[in-house]
Amino acid sequence: MSSIRERLVVTILLLTLFGIGMSGAVAYVLQWGRIQSEAYSQLSRDASDFKTLADRGIDPDTGKPFTNIADLLRGAMQTKTLSESGGILGITDGQVQWKANASVAVRPENDPAFVALVMQKSKLATVTTERYTSGTTDFAYLVVPVSWLDTGETGALVRVIDLNIERKSLNEIFVTYALVGIGAILVTAAITWLVMARLLQPISWLQRTAEEITEHDLSRRIPVRGHDDLAALTTTVNTMLDRLESTVEAQKSLLDDVGHELRTPMTIVRGHLELMDTTDPKDAEIVRALSLEELARMSTLVNDLILLAQSERSDFVVLQEVDMGRLTDETFEKVRVLGSRRWVMDSLADTSVMIDPQRITQAWLQLAANSVKYSPDNTDIGIGSKLEGDNVRLWVRDHGLGFTEEDKELVLQRFGRSRRAGAKRTDSAGLGLAIVNSIALAHGGRVDIDSVPDLGSTVSLVIPRQPATEPA
Repeated sequence: MSSIRERLVVTILLLTLFGIGMSGAVAYVLQWGRIQSEAYSQLSRDASDFKTLADRGIDPDTGKPFTNIADLLRGAMQTKTLSESGGILGITDGQVQWKANASVAVRPENDPAFVALVMQKSKLATVTTERYTSGTTDFAYLVVPVSWLDTGETGALVRVIDLNIERKSLNEIFVTYALVGIGAILVTAAITWLVMARLLQPISWLQRTAEEITEHDLSRRIPVRGHDDLAALTTTVNTMLDRLESTVEAQKSLLDDVGHELRTPMTIVRGHLELMDTTDPKDAEIVRALSLEELARMSTLVNDLILLAQSERSDFVVLQEVDMGRLTDETFEKVRVLGSRRWVMDSLADTSVMIDPQRITQAWLQLAANSVKYSPDNTDIGIGSKLEGDNVRLWVRDHGLGFTEEDKELVLQRFGRSRRAGAKRTDSAGLGLAIVNSIALAHGGRVDIDSVPDLGSTVSLVIPRQPATEPA
């Protein structure tokens, strides 16, 4: 199978050959038509010149009147300068009396059939301008009959132009044209081959890189050269490889974390079931309760993982216009049942926002649940919303454990746990804030954490009022 470069070069060469050939053929036909037209125009001028000379009746060489047709034909032939392809005859009384001098190459008198033809035409009363072809002979010819009234003599001037000689000159020109065209095609082929090699080099790099990429090594990238369409394609493929590498790494990390997180409750359940005294109802009830609790943790973990997986889809959020003040008020009523805290409404954003109200409420409740989990009883927890330029900020503040600077980045990742919170709580999979972060990113926003360890935190969702994505 030929390569793309070979097919492109052959295609360009065929198009170039077609263009040069078509141009040459059209030019040849037009030029040949022009030569024939010029030949007949020359014959017409010769006929006019001969008639003028005959009407004057004065020999231009001697200045005396012509005395017979023979003198008239001699005078006409002497005054006529012939081209390389021209020939001439003088006929009187059915005989060829005058011929061109020996230096003239075209000798129509050597063709008996042509001589017989012009003899017949000389007897006519009208001028004849026609074309004569026989074998290798191709003449455009003129016969101008003339008669001398005083003596009754008849005769004719015969003028010919050899079209083969004219065609030969044209052929020589177009042979040169063909040679130049072949040279141009060869040069075009060489230049096209080199240019295509350079232009298509990113495809070779793409093939080589694709062959070198394995499931264990996705770090290879294609070099980007230039600013053309192939460079843009290369950039797009590299971006795709970045996303693919990130996805594969995330999947590996997810599988490792899921295996680790599920292994613990499964080990606990199996261990208790193996050690359970099936004859002791109390022991069976304890193991049953513990197993159900661990299974509930596993179910929550699986649901959270499914939610995080869905956050990568384009239909994860369904945008609609929402009154943010009303949504804040409704969320405040919902969070008050999460724990015995002093719930405070900080502020309401009096504006409309394009968001998915269910996802935003879910993230807001998650932040409130975290605040309840990591703050002392009977402390203040405030929620609120406000407009900040083109964004709206939704927050939950508490007086809980807080986060260190290292924790702020960690807790937004899957299975990322604050070390300080982890020391206090061990029943969390570390997916809560990761889910909140995914919901914020799906809206084109972000999560801000403002915290002081042991004094409290304010965790905010910053969402654009008009996200770049269109509402479903």
